[in-house]
Amino acid sequence: MFRFSSIIGAFAAMALATSSVSAFAPAMDVGRTTFRASRAVAAPSKSAVRSNKTELNMAATIDLKGKVAFIAGVADSTGYGWAIAKALANAGCTIIVGTWPPVLKIFERGLTKGNFDEDSILEDGSKMKIEKVYPLDAVFDSPEDVPEEIKTNKRYAGLDGYTIEEVAKAIEADYGKIDIVVHSLANGPEVTKPLLETTRKGYLAASSASAYSAVSLLQKLGPIMNEGGSFLSLTYIASEKVIPGYGGGMSSAKAQLESDTRTLAFEAGRKYGLRVNTISAGPLKSRAASAIGKEPGQKTFIEYAIDYSNANAPLAQDLYSEDVGNTALFLNSPLARTVTGVTMYVDNGLHAMGMAIDSKSFEGRPMVPE
Repeated sequence: MFRFSSIIGAFAAMALATSSVSAFAPAMDVGRTTFRASRAVAAPSKSAVRSNKTELNMAATIDLKGKVAFIAGVADSTGYGWAIAKALANAGCTIIVGTWPPVLKIFERGLTKGNFDEDSILEDGSKMKIEKVYPLDAVFDSPEDVPEEIKTNKRYAGLDGYTIEEVAKAIEADYGKIDIVVHSLANGPEVTKPLLETTRKGYLAASSASAYSAVSLLQKLGPIMNEGGSFLSLTYIASEKVIPGYGGGMSSAKAQLESDTRTLAFEAGRKYGLRVNTISAGPLKSRAASAIGKEPGQKTFIEYAIDYSNANAPLAQDLYSEDVGNTALFLNSPLARTVTGVTMYVDNGLHAMGMAIDSKSFEGRPMVPE
């Protein structure tokens, strides 16, 4: 549900301690599933039928061999960023990623030790290879923007070249032109605060990390993207509907992101021949989201949100990270060559509902068709 960071073990502890979400890993961390795209078109396997999981055939019909995708915001194997990377890799795409500097070493160590091998298996039995990991702190556009306290921070020790401008130059030096950019970044340092209690600093921080970072990425990477390329971000329904508990200016930042998607679709389309879209996903339990509004003896905010979705969405089924991955694969593929400026809902239809059918106001009245 939240467009928060994907947090690996140590980073999750940080999120719990600060009650905020860090910016530069996937916008939403999700649990592992056994869901996997299949080459059998519309023909679920027996095991899939038994587990009530549909096997899709997206990668079997899309060929992205020779294409390069940069996923900004990957820090482990359980987030949206990873799911999108894996869907693209299934179609033959070369994968490079950007990871928030404070968790970069942990992520790289996990890759080296094979901690993510099980989640790396592609549909042909091979393992997804991340060709290169770049340090990326997307609240900084250029080296001049980095304050001294960041430069001297021990979590940034030994790292440089992590601003958006520097990462873009490094990618150009390594790969020349690329084809796909995925913005899977979000941060709301005061997300637990109602908007009425949010400080200017917290509000602007949410906007900077969650919305302007997408603008900056496209500014710097657009010139090195091939014509016909695709830029994709991740958003959330709080951009247009009131979601109590999603505070700190995050709802405002997501509204900005969606508005910018439309404007950037026009500008980048005319200037670079690129498509710009965003995915609005439904609620999914994550380590980062589970740290939001956690009170002893109570469900977390995300657990309430999932329960609400299951009770009220048109499709009463679980939502997996792979659902977002497969939609991203379509939007980043030639199949969507005329699709741009779109907010694509991947939420079991929850966005379409105007009333909560489990409301006490309707108690005693059957609301679901039989």
